[in-house]
Amino acid sequence: MLGMNRSIRMSSQRSCRAVALLVGLFAALQLPLIPARADEATPQVVALWPAGSATLQGAGEKELLSPPNPQPGQRINSIRNVHNPSIEVHLAPADKATGTAIIVAPGGGHSQLVWASEGTDIAKWLNSIGISAFVLKYRLAQTPNYHYTVEGDALQDTQRAMRIVRARAKEWGVKTDHVGILGFSAGGALAALADIRFDRGKSASTDVIEQQSCRPDFVGLVYAGWAPMDITAPKDAAPAFLTSAGKDDEFHARETVEFFNSLFKAGVPADLFIYGHGGHGGAISPRKGIPFGTWHLRFQEWLADMGQLNKA
Repeated sequence: MLGMNRSIRMSSQRSCRAVALLVGLFAALQLPLIPARADEATPQVVALWPAGSATLQGAGEKELLSPPNPQPGQRINSIRNVHNPSIEVHLAPADKATGTAIIVAPGGGHSQLVWASEGTDIAKWLNSIGISAFVLKYRLAQTPNYHYTVEGDALQDTQRAMRIVRARAKEWGVKTDHVGILGFSAGGALAALADIRFDRGKSASTDVIEQQSCRPDFVGLVYAGWAPMDITAPKDAAPAFLTSAGKDDEFHARETVEFFNSLFKAGVPADLFIYGHGGHGGAISPRKGIPFGTWHLRFQEWLADMGQLNKA
């Protein structure tokens, strides 16, 4: 055992000397050290509203995470009690970047955000096909002791995220006319609302962010659903991709078809995919090989057909 410990110490010492020699060699030759990959870095988080903004409530409260105290890099499954809305920035790798950006709106019944499977997992997949993703942390209408609303606070957060991405498009390598939104379940309600309730920028505002358009250039709704609300689409609504499972998720399938019909009546291009079965939720999981497990490939094809996957 003593010999083994001595051997381990000697090996460790040799490793340290080797690292020191390599660092010294790089310095002497003035060679750049290779930085960590972008996907290894902590994502940038951008607050949607400035501190002290009149729209913010409960700014001093803590978010409730699952797991409760995640370690750096640990998967966060869900988030509740959101009072400081933000976007988490996931830029596409430079060698794949198309200049297209997508706001990703996770679902969760407006009581939580399904942050991993309908947020950061989606961002990673979008990055792999050259799209920069901005995961939206919006205020939740079912937050206890607060009076947030879907058509008020949550929609304002969604619109603000759209404006911020356009305002910082040059910094993030994004084309201002290639900014869309992809929403899941309750997040799909926000995608629908963003598509039909928008302005093209508030030119009189002194806030350069508010001067930007909040109209998405395209939208995706995945098993979306909402409480009764007016979803009448204007003629200048953005083209849409809509999908849901059918018989075993009838409520969301009906809502999806209802929104498609509204777009169709307005003459807005829309692709609709209602699958025979597959249930609610699940994001881009393979679903044991059933057709609904490939909806994201249809979405990718739709994006390509829209010209959103052309290399920047």
